[in-house]
Amino acid sequence: QVIDIFIQTHPSVMHMLPNPNSTLKRRIEFDTGTPPRNQSRPPEGETEVHHRPKRGWIWNQFFVLEEHIGPDAQYVGKLHSNSDKGDGSVRYILTGEGAGTIFIIDEVTGDIHATKSLDRERKTHYVLHAQAIDRNTEKPLEPESEFIIKVQDINDNAPKFPDGPFVASVPEMSEVGTSVFQVTATDADDPTYGNSARVVYSILHGQPYFSVDPKTGIIRTALANMDREAREHYAVVIQAKDMAGQVGGLSGSTTVNITLTDVNDNPPRFPQKNYQLYVPESAQVGKPVGKIRANDEDLGVNAEIKYSIINAEGASVFSIATDRDTREGIISLKKPLNFEKKKAYTLHIEGVNTHLDPRFAYLGPFKDTATLKITVGDVDEPPIFSMDYYIMDVYENAPIGTEVGAVTARDPDSTNSAIRYFIDHSGDGDKYFSIDAHSGVIATTQSLDREETPWLNVTVIASEVDNPSLLSHVPVTVQVLDVNDNPPEISADGEVIVCESSRPGQVIQTISAVDKDDFANGLRFSFSMPSNMPVNPNFTLKDNEDNTASIVARRRRFSRTSQELYQLPVVVADGGEPALSSTGTLTLRVCSCGRSGMMRTCQSSAFLSSAGLSTGALIAILLCVAILLAIVVLFIALRKGKKEPLIISEEDVRENVVTYDDEGGGEEDTEAFDILALRNPSAAEELKFRRDVRPEALGRTAIPPPALTPPLVLDSADVQAFLARRLAEADGDTSVPPYDSLQTYAYEGEGSPTGSVSSLGSAGTHSEQDYSYLDDWGPEFQKLAELYGEVQSGLTT
Repeated sequence: QVIDIFIQTHPSVMHMLPNPNSTLKRRIEFDTGTPPRNQSRPPEGETEVHHRPKRGWIWNQFFVLEEHIGPDAQYVGKLHSNSDKGDGSVRYILTGEGAGTIFIIDEVTGDIHATKSLDRERKTHYVLHAQAIDRNTEKPLEPESEFIIKVQDINDNAPKFPDGPFVASVPEMSEVGTSVFQVTATDADDPTYGNSARVVYSILHGQPYFSVDPKTGIIRTALANMDREAREHYAVVIQAKDMAGQVGGLSGSTTVNITLTDVNDNPPRFPQKNYQLYVPESAQVGKPVGKIRANDEDLGVNAEIKYSIINAEGASVFSIATDRDTREGIISLKKPLNFEKKKAYTLHIEGVNTHLDPRFAYLGPFKDTATLKITVGDVDEPPIFSMDYYIMDVYENAPIGTEVGAVTARDPDSTNSAIRYFIDHSGDGDKYFSIDAHSGVIATTQSLDREETPWLNVTVIASEVDNPSLLSHVPVTVQVLDVNDNPPEISADGEVIVCESSRPGQVIQTISAVDKDDFANGLRFSFSMPSNMPVNPNFTLKDNEDNTASIVARRRRFSRTSQELYQLPVVVADGGEPALSSTGTLTLRVCSCGRSGMMRTCQSSAFLSSAGLSTGALIAILLCVAILLAIVVLFIALRKGKKEPLIISEEDVRENVVTYDDEGGGEEDTEAFDILALRNPSAAEELKFRRDVRPEALGRTAIPPPALTPPLVLDSADVQAFLARRLAEADGDTSVPPYDSLQTYAYEGEGSPTGSVSSLGSAGTHSEQDYSYLDDWGPEFQKLAELYGEVQSGLTT
């Protein structure tokens, strides 16, 4: 089937069509075996019948031109159905995006118009739906179909640089063609239609220094050897034009601010070749005396300069350093200046760049030199001492006015003024010495003691007679020399301990001596006993000839109980000139020691002494403690001996049950019976009644009183009868309480063939056994060893 479609187009877009005619005619052919795109398919299960359709939609994609500004609505196109016979029975309906507001349709003819100006950059196309219905029956003649109205672009947007203006940089002296920056413009027009969005770049301002690529927008250098020092900033204006740069295209521009960055292409230069500087001879060493500067047109690290003095004459006296902030050379003094010796100096100063660029080495050398002449100024200087410090000496105890030494100073100036001396009174040594104002001789003002102050420091001040305001100071150290004016003394730490078991010839302790004098006089000490005293029977003294002496015991065994303290006078003499000696008395304390000589007994005494307690005070304290303990024990015994009634209360009697809570005393109960008679029957002369009942209860018993009972004489053969008698007495006693009382009889008996195993009767037995081995059993058996040792010693005696 061949269907003719007529689309009425707008005259303004005729030039954009392939065949610009007033009416465009297109032919679309549909295969009869294939239903049209907008035709409905038969339901499932039914046989599809191929036939020639009687009617169908006839249209193509529509276009509408953007930015229409005419007074009339813009014609878009026409919808037509082949069911339309032209009699007005077919009504066309338009729905979808913009239907009724932007796009309207003539219900009779099917003509579509745009009532508003459209902007493609806001919306590129609209999707609508069309339907043809029978005006009389309101039934659709064709299924609803979809079509598109595209907004056709016109060149109504100029290129823009959204991020401009731009900032860029390029090193100076760059080669031609060096890339600097790339700009990119955007065009809101349709890039797929015509040349509306095809942009080309050109440079409006900035030639001949820079160029731009028309297609990419890359800016490059166009001039060789651009010097930053000649011109640093450039404002380059770049234009972007659409329509491929043709006449009638729209354009936009932006500015690129390009800065030439610095490179080290300029060497340092001193503004002049010769300089002069005046420096007074009083200038301090290490302090700046002047400065010099070389200029460098570069910036940053490329302009850094290192200064140096290249001649030996100037480098030996002066130094130069670079100030990084000001890039100046600071000249300082290394040695003191003396106008009288040298009045002028010549310095050759060199300034060199520290960061060199090998690409520009041909522009060098990157250094420069200048000559600095320094004139030394004459200044009235203070006096100068012959030495930086003085060390003198004088003997102690020297007479007042003894000469110690002399200081000398001179005027370094040509005037050679006279010098006066005096001592600085701000120190401590001025009270010991005086100085002659003209000669500088120092003498003592009082006697000196080396043992009190071995060294003295004074400060001597010198001034010129012509100018007293100029002063110089010098330290003077005086050593006080020693003379033998102090006798030696015994050096003993506390008391000397003497063991009770000491033997004759045994060394008790080694002593030494001290001397306040210097070792030159007191190095050799000798020890002896006083010659005017009788011979000591207990101790003697041995000089070891090594500045020590040994105390030696002269007899055997010392008793602490008989005499605890001994006094030993000792004479010690030095080897000085003249020889001096002193007598000291040592206190020797007798203590109990073990076999190894370690002290045991004196430790408690030392502790009590250190605590400040005498023996009487200690006995009083112990007596008070014993009395308190006795009171406590007595109170506890009374509490235990108090008997409580058998029946607690009359109201507590239940079913005639009587509660007894008295327990037996056990083996320690000595109140219920007397056990001494059983332990030693031969000592029992009479029966002893029980003491656990009241005496008045005995009167009601059938037992006769003790006076009527014959005494019972026991020996080793009637123990059985004695026990039977005691048992009968216990059974017949009606005055005892109604509870069992256990009586213990522990009689061992006599006459055993094995003898007694008790040690009580063996105290008087003499034994010849040697108990010296107990000393080797350790400290736990020391007391036992001493006891048996004393017994054995007494037997031997």
